[in-house]
Amino acid sequence: MISLPFRRSPRNATIEAVYGMIVAQARSPEFYRDYGVPDTVEGRFDMIVLHLVLVLRRLRGQAQGLDPLGQQIFDRFCRDMDGNFREMGVGDLAVPRKMRQVAEAFYGRAGAYEEALAGSANPAALTEVVFRNVYGGTGSPAGAERLAGYVRESVRSLELQGLPGAEVRFPHPDEIAA
Repeated sequence: MISLPFRRSPRNATIEAVYGMIVAQARSPEFYRDYGVPDTVEGRFDMIVLHLVLVLRRLRGQAQGLDPLGQQIFDRFCRDMDGNFREMGVGDLAVPRKMRQVAEAFYGRAGAYEEALAGSANPAALTEVVFRNVYGGTGSPAGAERLAGYVRESVRSLELQGLPGAEVRFPHPDEIAA
């Protein structure tokens, strides 16, 4: 069968919608204003990675057959990062090096978040990982503690949702106590 180049399958629409919700949530002003997340390129990247990790973790924990969806969402993230580098003026020869750095950062953070979330015996571990990765080890320890609470609540919220659905719902950042 001939595939039309501009035809969007329902699966592509789901990937675009889920990734769009991840980015929209990561850009919530409350994280930068109230939680003290650095409002920088790096801070925004870290928030996208954090939310992406949470969704991919949930998809992995669900029924068989959703791993390809998770991979496609990750691939969409990579295309977005590539496009952002090019918009920021990174040259064609430097983009692959930058993308390697993105992959290393993603997998490092994903492993650290997974380990901290799996090790519920030490609730401070997640706060430490958030403080190190999102805040760069500087800034607001109280903000990192609040963000760790948000992450825990997001995990609970995502567990209650049937993914992949038409919508991914994260808790509103204002709902998490300071």
